[in-house]
Amino acid sequence: MNPLRLAKNEEKRLRAGHLWIFSNEVDSGQTPIKGFQRGELALVEDAKGQALGVAYVNPDTLICARLLSRDPRVRINEKFFQHRVETALALRQRLFGQPYYRLIHGESDGLPGLVVDRFGDVLSVQTNTVGMENLQPVIVAALEKCLSPRAIVLKNTSSLRQLEGLEEYTKLASGALSGPVEIEENGVRFRIDVMGGQKTGWFFDHRRNRAVAANLAQGQAVLDLFSYAGGWGIQAAAAGAETVDCVDGSEAAIALARENAQLNGVADKVSYERGDAFEFLKLAREERRKYGLIILDPPALIKRKKDVKAGLEAYRRLNQGALQLLTAGGILVSASCSHHLHREVLHDILRAAARHGDRHLVFIAQGGQGPDHPIHPAIPETDYLKAFFCSVTESL
Repeated sequence: MNPLRLAKNEEKRLRAGHLWIFSNEVDSGQTPIKGFQRGELALVEDAKGQALGVAYVNPDTLICARLLSRDPRVRINEKFFQHRVETALALRQRLFGQPYYRLIHGESDGLPGLVVDRFGDVLSVQTNTVGMENLQPVIVAALEKCLSPRAIVLKNTSSLRQLEGLEEYTKLASGALSGPVEIEENGVRFRIDVMGGQKTGWFFDHRRNRAVAANLAQGQAVLDLFSYAGGWGIQAAAAGAETVDCVDGSEAAIALARENAQLNGVADKVSYERGDAFEFLKLAREERRKYGLIILDPPALIKRKKDVKAGLEAYRRLNQGALQLLTAGGILVSASCSHHLHREVLHDILRAAARHGDRHLVFIAQGGQGPDHPIHPAIPETDYLKAFFCSVTESL
């Protein structure tokens, strides 16, 4: 492997536990970053030439290298990936009694740029960097050896790939797959579309938050905005909600939610509306609809730093609109998966929205991502999900 030497004192973040190297941290005189091939493996060195580990390189991106191992003698091959998968699998098997979870969560499992979700005997894989894309054959081979899955789907549709100069695509890497895959979450069954659905096909990260929300749903009229396949709403209906309105912009998602309601015997409780969430909130306010539980779980509205201003305005409008539809004593579950929206900022958006509507709002619970999405203590980017459970009454 060719060496990638860092400038003086630029190894501090790596030594503290982070796995990323930025292009401005490289000693371009000693080892010009443009001299590397996209995805090439390199031996990372500090300014004195001391080996720090092995990384893969992309000379065309701001994050120009990501560390795979701190052992400079490691060989990045099928055996390497098999060991990492086995380690991640052992943790998930301790956490969950059924094989439905995120198996590989990028940096937190020592495999930056790689995501693997497990749906029983079907695996959904995302390789979000050039380095991982180049290593796809050994990744697939390691997954086959560890789990012998019926099918492995390469679900490479993440917007992160654009930053790496990669095309988006979905295809079978191995095995055969026809039709939906069935999973179980919190005792409720779901059919999901691995090939055609959003992201990897399901959002395991909110599993525990959905369980908390379901416990608050009994006897309530529930609104599930951005409902996708009904993860929140169907669980609320199964837990005893009186009615559930699912709203999503995707006809395919609505069809899946309808199918999942029938699968769990709650079709008579659930209604569906395809449309824009902002428009729905406006229309529902005009129609004076009221709900005892509202789930607000939008997709990432702030994907990049330049989106912060517009994204904050969108979160503000959504939360203000949702509060206007709550009954006195109702509960709002407000969530965000935007890394660039920090927890304290969402906290303040909710405070301001309550004051704007002259409501008394208190937090009764807070949530984050589930344990199959572990947080790396040196990499704040791995801590992205937040949820506030808000009890809302008339103004004091």
